[in-house]
Amino acid sequence: MLRLAVLLLLLVNAVWFAWAQDLLRPWGLGPSSQAEPQRLAQQVQPEAMRLVQGEEAVRLVESAPPLRPPECLATAPLPESVAAALRQRLATWPAGSWRLEATVEPARWIIYMGKYPDAEMVERKKGELRRRGVSFEPVANPALEPGLSLGGFTSQAAANDQLAVLATRDVRSARVVQERAELRGPALRLPLVDDLLRPRLGELQAVLGGRPLAPCR
Repeated sequence: MLRLAVLLLLLVNAVWFAWAQDLLRPWGLGPSSQAEPQRLAQQVQPEAMRLVQGEEAVRLVESAPPLRPPECLATAPLPESVAAALRQRLATWPAGSWRLEATVEPARWIIYMGKYPDAEMVERKKGELRRRGVSFEPVANPALEPGLSLGGFTSQAAANDQLAVLATRDVRSARVVQERAELRGPALRLPLVDDLLRPRLGELQAVLGGRPLAPCR
């Protein structure tokens, strides 16, 4: 009886050894595999990875470029055809990352100096304005180039009032003109453009046709 028990124990040990060493795999027996070859195949240059610590880790963290905070970008009111094309292009963007809002931008009047014959004359006028302590900015309407704006206003009356003030500072050749008419239409608004969305802004440029995405107001 003792001999039979010893033989059974030896047999069990032999079977377990064969099973543990994967010798019974041809018969469908063996321990479950813990390897994941598909994940190993997806690794990209694993030999390039290394563990850093101490001062080297601090140095790497401090030298990393800072993350840009999210920003809000928007367009001026757009034609309906452009808005429709944007809806198609933005359909794959994350939910809540964009919206088209009905927008009205009032007409804009400016105190205008120009048109000048060339860029040299523009620079000469800039120098005169600086000496008089008068601020200026480029005009936003290409039809008024080359010229200068001495301020923008939402009404012609307000622009005329400021023109009278500038006349007391020896600004004689300026006049009030309408830089743009009232704009109505859907405007694109991207409320939180982060480092994940910034690379995708290029997708919108062809649809916008040169219309700028500017910081939200």
